[in-house]
Amino acid sequence: MTDINILKIRSIAIVAIVVVVGIVIAISRACSSSADATEAEQEKGYQLNKILKDEYSDAECFAPMEKYIARWMARNEIKGATLAIMKDERLIYCKGLGWADEQQQREAEAGDIYRMASASKLITAIAVMKLTEEGKLSLDDKVFGEEGILNHFTSYRDKRAANITVRHLLNHTSGFSRRQGDLMFRINDVINWAELDHSPSADEIIDYQLRLRMRDNPGGSAQYSNVGYLVLSRVIEAVSGEEYEHYVQKHVLEPAGCYDMHIAHNFYEERYPNEVRYYGHDAGEVIASYDNSGNMYPREYGGNNIRGLQGAGGWVASSAEMMRLIASIDGKDGVPDILSAKSIKAMRTPSREGGFGFGWARCSAKSSTLVRTGTMSGTCAYIEYNPKGYSFVLITNTSHYRGARFTLSAGNTIKEGIRRVKEFPEDVDLFVAVPQPKEALSDEKSEESKE
Repeated sequence: MTDINILKIRSIAIVAIVVVVGIVIAISRACSSSADATEAEQEKGYQLNKILKDEYSDAECFAPMEKYIARWMARNEIKGATLAIMKDERLIYCKGLGWADEQQQREAEAGDIYRMASASKLITAIAVMKLTEEGKLSLDDKVFGEEGILNHFTSYRDKRAANITVRHLLNHTSGFSRRQGDLMFRINDVINWAELDHSPSADEIIDYQLRLRMRDNPGGSAQYSNVGYLVLSRVIEAVSGEEYEHYVQKHVLEPAGCYDMHIAHNFYEERYPNEVRYYGHDAGEVIASYDNSGNMYPREYGGNNIRGLQGAGGWVASSAEMMRLIASIDGKDGVPDILSAKSIKAMRTPSREGGFGFGWARCSAKSSTLVRTGTMSGTCAYIEYNPKGYSFVLITNTSHYRGARFTLSAGNTIKEGIRRVKEFPEDVDLFVAVPQPKEALSDEKSEESKE
């Protein structure tokens, strides 16, 4: 054999060895990556949206309730909804109702996620309380001014703005004016008023709010303010050093067992994989896009900057995970709480009778019932926590022309539906485990009898 042939054989052998080694490394990395991914999934534990199915809540006892709700949905032209019901920290019912996406003929499922509008404020309030427990802020910290958390805002028309505290923002007593309407839903007007050539950032909206004269002293009478909760979103970022969404997911939602809650996107094409389609109450009507492009869009898909709402109204969630979050701040044994008893009490104690709690819209001292609602084009949310009875989360993918007043109808419908259930199952807790199929149960019994 010539020297040339020997060199050729050696070269081929070396190349072959390199290729084999490369394949082995690639396979090893792939297996390692897969193992890491599996381990990461296991660390997240029981993930409600991936596990729950409508069939787990199929029981004859629920039929009268479901028929009553279905009639209400048809009467009000609600395309789809999700409902979760809890009793004594047990998730006893969770289903999707109607259509998740009528155009795609996709029926609603238990694991679908929906925009929650102002119900998002409850999540933001929990995050603020978490930061107080971490020692990163106090409820009485000033927000603006030289010593304020957001001291980069150096110009404001009304000097009283320097007295606004975190507490004032939480319970809507900041004193912010709404004489020019709700700035969060008048983005195109803000562009004109502030003489911008682009869609305003969170800071630019806050800056414009600070140009307006305040309607009251901070701590005075309450007036609902979406801008106030946008400010709280920036406060969370400033004191945590993390983006708002990331901090809330990491420090609030995941510890509560909620792994599929996100800040919404604006357009249908940007939706999350298990997110529903939204239907406005003004079908066919289009308005100028929030992004100053001059394009015309429906309110629910491009007319409003949903993502820009952040902690004021930007979250999407399933009813099951939102119910799980409520169970995590109720002060009861069972589902572990993510806040201290002191923080939980503070959240549900309004500054005055009839006022707002922290994140909660209504707090009844007499019945201890807590309510949180949310509405905007394409969605309606109603959350009620009843420590002595049945708690529930209802979210629809369709809005109603009555707007915020429609949430009362939604809440009353579910309460009446629940009253029509003669007996709820006592051995069900979907927070912990799903019912096993009857076939599997019968197989287990057969095995036991053989033993």
